[in-house]
Amino acid sequence: MTIKGIIVGFISLLMLFSLKAQEFRGRSSPGSLTITKEVIDDKAPQIIITAPTIIQGKKPSIDGKQLTIIGKVLDESGIYEVLVNDEEAFLKSDGIFQASVPLIIGDNLIIIKAYDGKQNWAVEFFTVERISLPSVIKIIPSPIKSPEAIIGNYFALLIAVNEYLDEDFDDLYQPIKDATNLHSTLINNYTFHEENINFLKNPTRSEIIEALDKLQKTITPEDNLLIFYAGHGHWEEGNNLGFWLSADSRKTSTSNWIRNTTMQSYIKSIKSNHTLLIADACFSGSIFKTRKVFNNALPGIEKLYELHSRKAITSGTLKEVPDKSVFMEYLIKRLRNNQQKYISAEQLFTSFREAILNNSPNVPQYGIIQDTGDEGGDFIFIRRF
Repeated sequence: MTIKGIIVGFISLLMLFSLKAQEFRGRSSPGSLTITKEVIDDKAPQIIITAPTIIQGKKPSIDGKQLTIIGKVLDESGIYEVLVNDEEAFLKSDGIFQASVPLIIGDNLIIIKAYDGKQNWAVEFFTVERISLPSVIKIIPSPIKSPEAIIGNYFALLIAVNEYLDEDFDDLYQPIKDATNLHSTLINNYTFHEENINFLKNPTRSEIIEALDKLQKTITPEDNLLIFYAGHGHWEEGNNLGFWLSADSRKTSTSNWIRNTTMQSYIKSIKSNHTLLIADACFSGSIFKTRKVFNNALPGIEKLYELHSRKAITSGTLKEVPDKSVFMEYLIKRLRNNQQKYISAEQLFTSFREAILNNSPNVPQYGIIQDTGDEGGDFIFIRRF
């Protein structure tokens, strides 16, 4: 063998020993291996509000036009973003954030949402009331712990007519009683404040119109409005016209009757986020130019609230209804027994529709009030707990 052959053979032997050594290291016992697992962060960030100071159990109030919010967010994955009422807050590298929020007169819902680097999120709510007189800021956390940003004041106009001046119209016994029960249910069980409810008992046409005119000036695009009517209704078949009859309506003249088209015009012109009409009267179904009863599955509450709505729930179609209202009995019963934090008008209607069909000859209706600005949303009742 030549010297060159000996050298090549020696090098080959060294390479073989090297490969065997690597193979041996790769076959070490499981106890000798170091396995690194990916750390999964599924914990939500922690939000700490440092200003304003939160005082438990006291009604919050402030007299300024803006509120400065300062806080800190903690998370092992780092903080990606902080939103205050859907606006991005100024965020420092150490997690300290600051934001200024404009305030309207009355209640203001403040929503703070934080995302970490793994897109886990947390949300904190509290409510501030802006008043006209100077006051110390006093804030309590809202009990709401969900991602839905449901805001705006809730207004109601309740119209009930028992007694008619014209003897040609029979007096009724139930409308004021039913409206009173609805009034107490809205105040005690839902987020309606008494000062935002106008209860008209045996009103004249002018009193109803004045109340609607006031709502036109009061309601803002963030607010929600419920209109309730119980009393006599009338339908003119030849002219395709429906009417509500105020206390001063007369059989011989329609001058004090309220056309459904008039109500539709007011509902369109009142710039609320959501308006829900509930009518318990003969021929109340005539408020719909077309009727569509929804049977499809509902999308999320937050999406329903985002889209404007103009909906109605009526006790019947183009038929007479009895003075003692099965419709109101089950509507109020479902509102009082409801245990959901948020319930849409359609969910409410669906919950009592079958009970009315089983205990009454009338067919209740739910649908869109056409040509009034409905965009596919729905009125959301917010339950008090």
